[in-house]
Amino acid sequence: MAEKEKELRRMSRMELIEIIYALKNSETELIKEKEALEEQLRQRTIKISEAGSIAEAAVSLNQFFTTAQWVADDYVNSVKALQAEAEEYARNRKKEAEKEAEEILAEARKKADKMYCSMGVIQEE
Repeated sequence: MAEKEKELRRMSRMELIEIIYALKNSETELIKEKEALEEQLRQRTIKISEAGSIAEAAVSLNQFFTTAQWVADDYVNSVKALQAEAEEYARNRKKEAEKEAEEILAEARKKADKMYCSMGVIQEE
């Protein structure tokens, strides 16, 4: 987990957004694919000679759907975990950048005040 965190920290905000976007698109595609496969299975007729019996076919389909659902759930959970990590990293980077910007602005104001004081524009406090 530490390596993933280091790798995430090295990425720019734009790279993280691109990763989230790609993962979201992939998730959407997998959900569509799953729905298409489910529709194909609904439309498919089961040949009793191949299935052996309707009960065996039902068990096979149930196992297939259980496995497909487990794989889809696992993938979605992985995507959500990665998205949460990326969002947390982005929030932290934003806070750090805002703090750094405030420090730079404060320093610039100090320097400007000193310049104005040296020019006699304002009096030093």
